[in-house]
Amino acid sequence: MLKRATRTSDQQILVINCGSSSIKFAIFTGENLDCSTHGNVAEIGGNASLTIADKTIEKPFSDHRAALAGIFEEIERIGPDIAALTAVVHRVVHGGPNLSKTVRITPVIEKEIERCGALAPLHNPHNLSGIRAVTQLNRELPQFACFDTAFHQTNPEVAQRFALPSTRETQGFRRYGFHGISYSGLVKHIRQNVEGPLPNRLLAMHLGNGASLCAIKEGCSVATTMGYSPLDGLTMGTRCGSIDATVVIELSERVGIERCKTILNQESGLLGLGRLSDMRSLSIAGTDEANFAIEHFCYWAIRHAGSMIAAMTGCDAIAFTGGIGENDACVRKSIIDGLGFVGARLDFEENQTAAERIDAPGSDLPIWIVKADEERSMAREAISAMDWSRD
Repeated sequence: MLKRATRTSDQQILVINCGSSSIKFAIFTGENLDCSTHGNVAEIGGNASLTIADKTIEKPFSDHRAALAGIFEEIERIGPDIAALTAVVHRVVHGGPNLSKTVRITPVIEKEIERCGALAPLHNPHNLSGIRAVTQLNRELPQFACFDTAFHQTNPEVAQRFALPSTRETQGFRRYGFHGISYSGLVKHIRQNVEGPLPNRLLAMHLGNGASLCAIKEGCSVATTMGYSPLDGLTMGTRCGSIDATVVIELSERVGIERCKTILNQESGLLGLGRLSDMRSLSIAGTDEANFAIEHFCYWAIRHAGSMIAAMTGCDAIAFTGGIGENDACVRKSIIDGLGFVGARLDFEENQTAAERIDAPGSDLPIWIVKADEERSMAREAISAMDWSRD
């Protein structure tokens, strides 16, 4: 029987974000969702290490279950007791057509997440591993799933639909969009922390190893660059981004479907162009290949930004988030220079120091850097999804 969840000062939500070889986690407490504990496990299956409370522990975690057992052990050591947690919420990248909001995980929901694995092969299988590992470690702990695709449910049908015939063979093919947890948190941050109302037409840029843009009109997503899977859109760390479908077909014929998937998802993007997938490493390398990879990333961000601006019929503000968006001043400058046609002007000093607001005096629109806070957004979503009346 699920204990009643209450909005009290002792409420504690554990947030888990599983990657292919890593797990990020955080515990949020009380009505204000203050972060009491956070950490990560890196290189699961290899030279694994667990970092929590500024302490790093080298442990041979062979899989996600072992890593989560280690996380639970360390949480118990420093507090709180696992049994005292209100709930666990997992980031799940792809919810498919049927999972469009944060939900409590049941066997039916778990099966649907598994069914969506082929749509996000770098993410959903690992998200599911985290869910199953927590179940094995503590079956009584309520678990929730928060989906990256949910925020984009407000896209109009014309933005979601591919120009394919409506047949049994094409069922389920549509543009879903991703990074929704990040964009939702960005909108909440601007509403709560920026003077004045939320800009009517906001161009949001989540730039990191995975990268996308979102056109946000009146607080709702109306277009985004990722589509059926996280492969579409911008040049990314290891994903190619937008590509002619005929290239995919012919590549599949040459190397087989599985090898084609690997090339497009894990060997392309910045890695394919510059031999490195990390933007900072590319900048340090300074080779012709590395410089071209960075140029490619910025060029296609500007091209796709034009599409997002058209979807909103204009632009009233720009916001950067994500690892590259928050930390790379040169990339921000290149992109804003390319968007000068909408009146965007960057303040050099503010951009170099990564101030919250980086537009220059005389810029026609504000430009912000918003620190990604996906974990707190997920905790907030889980609380909203809880059934308060159930014993």
